[in-house]
Amino acid sequence: MASQVSMARSKLLRPPVPEPAPDTMSPLELARRMRTNGITVYARRAYEDELIARRFFGRTSFVLNGPEMIRHVLVDRHESYGRTSASIRILRPLVGAGLFLSEGNEWRHQRRALAPAFTPKTVSLLIPHMLSATAETIAELRTTAGAPLDLFASLQRLALEIAGRTMFSLEMRQRSTELRAFIERYGQRLARPHLLDVLLPLRWPSPFDLPRSHFRRAWTAFVDQLIEDRRRSSSEGQPPPRDLLDLVLAARSPETGKAFSQEQVRDQVATMILAGHETTAVTLFWAVYLLACAPDAQDRVADESERFGSSDGVTAVDRLVYTRAVLQEAMRLYPPAYVIVRAAREADEIADMPVRPGDLMVVSPWLLHRHRRRWIEPDAFMPERFMPGSPAIDRYAYLPFGVGPRVCIGAQFAMAEATLVLSRLVGTFRIELVDPRPVMPVAIVTTQPDHHPAFRLLSR
Repeated sequence: MASQVSMARSKLLRPPVPEPAPDTMSPLELARRMRTNGITVYARRAYEDELIARRFFGRTSFVLNGPEMIRHVLVDRHESYGRTSASIRILRPLVGAGLFLSEGNEWRHQRRALAPAFTPKTVSLLIPHMLSATAETIAELRTTAGAPLDLFASLQRLALEIAGRTMFSLEMRQRSTELRAFIERYGQRLARPHLLDVLLPLRWPSPFDLPRSHFRRAWTAFVDQLIEDRRRSSSEGQPPPRDLLDLVLAARSPETGKAFSQEQVRDQVATMILAGHETTAVTLFWAVYLLACAPDAQDRVADESERFGSSDGVTAVDRLVYTRAVLQEAMRLYPPAYVIVRAAREADEIADMPVRPGDLMVVSPWLLHRHRRRWIEPDAFMPERFMPGSPAIDRYAYLPFGVGPRVCIGAQFAMAEATLVLSRLVGTFRIELVDPRPVMPVAIVTTQPDHHPAFRLLSR
């Protein structure tokens, strides 16, 4: 029996990952790794220990892997730990003062006002938008069947099209190239953290703030134009179907009845477009990559799609249990948001160690999802661990959408979209890798592939 278990485990897919960092690094080497690939900053012991504390330019950085420590920082005392200056500098040009970066009373106002836009009932109203865009993309992919294909780019365009239709009831094809250019330019040049982003207080300008400010002006003009296009389409003939912009415009603070300002609407739209398509596209890519490397799992997704995928969208989401498990396992191995960093606002204590204002708390889903104490075969692709009847997973060991009051508000939307897309894609095509090079994860803002491998789609 032991030999059979050993043989079964030897057949598991273990996708390639970067080598862990050396046990000791200079602060400059650490900063270089943060800038080039955030998951390469962790030494091997970070995948085994509960807590690692190290000095970093005059403050202490705590890497937290213990469930109670994570709960303390992200749940029990979440208001005592805020966004870091570096996070705000890097993300503010993209999302402004929207839900993602707002804090305190302003965050509570936005969260409560937006909550009705992301209820299960509301998500079900948006599923037809998801299905129509998916059907059109599959029809286009049929014309390329058998030829090498950049499937990641196709998934990015599809996720963006779904974001456009659910957000604005607008097709995004004419805008997708421009929008992707914005995001890729920012990710390649401006989203990489520089040492001064980390060291300088937010009130002190960084040399890198100027190009980010230039980007911000062009980006907000683009988002304003999207909103104007949607309003213009509303005034021509019949009103468009109910979408997220309708819900954002109708949102009111439960306490004051106050609506969002024009600037706040823009920032919420930018946040939802970015979060709603970038992270979903990345998740779908990694799921497709894993299934291409694991044909038996891919066939199981296809069988499930044949049985349940053609039912109405809401019913299908509930029935596609294995497909959902594949996506959950893809997000375990390649969490789109690979790190959560908070700065202490006041003195505290963590695991009997003093915390001073300004100290950093690092909660890394990349580490947690591969931690040796939390998972069996942590580096292996095993969707079965998320199937009904499997051992329960610790709530603080699996954080693809975060945890606590600031858990991702669009988690149900994202899972519904990804489940339906993956089911229909795999149900239509057998997906094969053409490019033999290993695909390595690179984490800057999200966990991206280091290159876009070529795939081949064959009709089932």
